[in-house]
This record gives sequence, structure tokens and C-alpha cells, in this order.
Amino acid sequence: MENYTFNSLMLQLEGLNFTRDLVYVIFFLFLTFYVVTMTLNLVFLILIIIDKNLHQPMYVLFCNLTVSDIIGGTEIFPRILSDILKPPSERLISYYECVVQAFITQWFGATSHTVLMAMAFDRYVAICNPLRYSAIMTNKMVLKLTVSAWGVPFIFVVVLIGLSVRLNRCRTLVTNPFCDNASLFKLSCDSVVINNFYGLFYTVLLLVASVGCIVLTYGKIAMVCLTSKNKSLNRKALQTCSTHLVVYLIMSFSGFTVIALHRFPQYSDYRKITSLLFFIVPGSLNTIIYGVQSKEIRKFLLNMFKSNKVLPLKNRK
Repeated sequence: MENYTFNSLMLQLEGLNFTRDLVYVIFFLFLTFYVVTMTLNLVFLILIIIDKNLHQPMYVLFCNLTVSDIIGGTEIFPRILSDILKPPSERLISYYECVVQAFITQWFGATSHTVLMAMAFDRYVAICNPLRYSAIMTNKMVLKLTVSAWGVPFIFVVVLIGLSVRLNRCRTLVTNPFCDNASLFKLSCDSVVINNFYGLFYTVLLLVASVGCIVLTYGKIAMVCLTSKNKSLNRKALQTCSTHLVVYLIMSFSGFTVIALHRFPQYSDYRKITSLLFFIVPGSLNTIIYGVQSKEIRKFLLNMFKSNKVLPLKNRK
């Protein structure tokens, strides 16, 4: 029979369970992933800030994705790394800290979609209306897109988490390595019909808006490329759009795999690993993919490498 503890302010994270032989291997593996992800995102962010050639709407909008990855990873991984080294009974978290973590986790997931939607609009204007690009993608428009990409998910996530916080809690075990909305309302013995209904509405709305925006913008871009005889335009469109689509598909696959696995308790171990990969894989690959395809970033890094190579030679002389 299950023991109930009502409205406890201290919760226990189920975390990841490994054998003693694997604990330190997994710890250093996750630590390496975290350091690499944070380093790549910070380097990319600094490059865009210091290089004036990268002060373009596309890169400014991508900065939002970089910041989102940094916030999401920093909120999750330091605690995960700490809990891996602890026995299950000592993996404790306060209820209020759990709520904050759940909010940031959900907000991070949503902004990943909305920022990519804003970037899709930017690519649509750049390729379909190149002559009006400067007139449309002004600093004011970039600011509006940025505020919308962060503000709209913020409102929806506040309601989502608020519906979970209102519930009375009768359990203390969070069946996840970190707190998210599903973990919060699973602590309750009250009816969660409203939570499930709103959660489904929120997920479907985000999915339909995200996929609809991508299909609509890239469908029109494809039509322009098919009817245009400008090989340079077609090559540029293929390069930038394929990059964007790869990032979007990686992020969407990671996110919706986690959502799907929440419905199958028997696959909880796979869900835990996949939920962590959602913070690692897109966050690290986003910067690599954009860095490789960006001529401006490659040029900046090449010039910086050459200048660093020349300095030691001058010092020798």
C-alpha cells in the first residue's frame, strides 16, 4: 500500500541509477557533454557580439536560441551531476526549487520552438523578398520577434505550472532526474483532468504553430527556388534552409520523444535518458551546424586563427 505525505516541502528525485562501476564514467561523460555544450554556445554568443559582420537579424535571432540552451542546460546539469554521485535517499530538492526548475524546463522547451519560428520568418523574407529585406527586418522587427519568442511561451507556461501548483500533493517522489510539469502534477492525488486538458491543448497549439510556420515559410521558399533560374539564390536558399530544418528536426524529435515516453511508465529509464539528451544534443549541435554553414563565422575564426599564428612568429623575431 502506498504511503502518503501531504503537501511536503521536501521532495526526492528518482534520478538516474547506475552500478558503482558506471557511476564515475557516466558522471564524466555528462560533465564533458555539459562543458562542451556551454563552451560552444558561449563562444558562438561572444562571436556574434564582438564581430560587427554578424550583427544581422539571422544571427541576432539565433542568439536567442543560444541563450535558451545556456539557461536550460545550466538549470538542469549541475544538479544532475551532483545527484549522480549521491545515493537515492539523499537526492532531495525543495518543493519551491522544483517548481522553479519545472518552469524553466518548460519555458526552455517552448522558446526553442518559437525562436526557430522567428528564424523561419527571417529566412522567408530574405529569400522571397530580398529587395525589401532591410525595410522589413529592421531592429524594431527583430525586437518584436524576440519579445514574442520569449513572451508568448512565458504566458502559456505560467498557466501550465500554475495549474500544477494549485494541486494538493500526497507524494514526495519525483519520478524523473529533474522537475518538469508532468513530474509536478504526478505528485498529486487530486483530479488532474484540467491539467491534462490544458497540457494537451498547449502541446498541440505549440506543435501546430511550429510545424505550420515551418511548412508555410519553407513551402513558399521552395516555390521561389523552383520558379527561379538564379543558381546563386537557389544555392544560398538550400544552404541556409537545410541548416535550419536540420536544427528544427533534431530539436522536435528530441522533445516529442520525451513527451511520448511520459505515456509509457514501463519505459521510464529510456525517458530519463532521452529527457537529458534533449538538453545536450540540440544545444551542442545547433552551434556546430550554424557555425559550419556560416561563411561569416568561418571567415572570422580563420582570421582569428591566422592572427594568433602570426603573433608567436613576431615574438620569436
